[in-house]
Amino acid sequence: MEINRQRVVLITGASSGIGKACAEHLHQRGYRVYGTSRSASKFPDEPATVTDQSGTFHMISMDVTSDESVEQGIQWILNQERQIDIVVNNAGYGLAGAVEDTELEEAKAQLETNFFGVVRVCRAVLPGMRQQNGGYIINISSIGGLVGIPFQGFYSASKFALEGLTESLRIEVQPYGIKVVLIEPGDFNTDLTINRRKAKAAELGSVYQSKFTKALGVMEADEMHGPSPERIGFLLERIITTKSPRLRYITGPASEKLTKELKKFLPPDIFEWLLMKYYKLT
Repeated sequence: MEINRQRVVLITGASSGIGKACAEHLHQRGYRVYGTSRSASKFPDEPATVTDQSGTFHMISMDVTSDESVEQGIQWILNQERQIDIVVNNAGYGLAGAVEDTELEEAKAQLETNFFGVVRVCRAVLPGMRQQNGGYIINISSIGGLVGIPFQGFYSASKFALEGLTESLRIEVQPYGIKVVLIEPGDFNTDLTINRRKAKAAELGSVYQSKFTKALGVMEADEMHGPSPERIGFLLERIITTKSPRLRYITGPASEKLTKELKKFLPPDIFEWLLMKYYKLT
């Protein structure tokens, strides 16, 4: 398949972690990359740039929880480039805490960013992609979108919702030449760990505090000892240079990739026991 290196790429949440790794990789490969961050320069100013060894990619201001911000950001890119060929929906954060300890406003904020943020971006780019009769939408999900992780219930809920949305969207836009794909990372060494938010009631005398602390310790250790996110940049390029990419690409440590298969084939009570044992909850 012939590759057009000048294709225009939008990557949300590109100031660090997976988003930044993907932006740097595609920029080095010759793509025209626009990353987003809430802290980047405001419109209509010139976008900020991020310098790497081979030059710069653009960073523009976008808050995926705001309809106006998403629409302005995408329109700004379209004014510069006339089209957007590839979108990577990566913006998001982790929320930790027992379901009972999580206030509804905290839970809604998690879904507002991780799920409805993707919805906003997709709705804003799809008219242009339909008009140009093609494009790629890559949604960054998680192992937590395949398995409910204890004390990350609303993070998992946001990613489970993203999985279902992506399955539906992929079918709906297929007649217009648009490819929709999920990347499901396991634990990678990114800023997700230090940026994770905790439910306010999670450590204020919660009855779950002891188990929450144990489970969170396992999660954070796995993340800090996880691989670098650079490999996801290579995976992303492979997907967007594939004429007919599959729906799901799971990536990460082999043991975590195995989790999906164990859930599929093991009796539910045995899988649940293994999960609890892994997170030191038994």
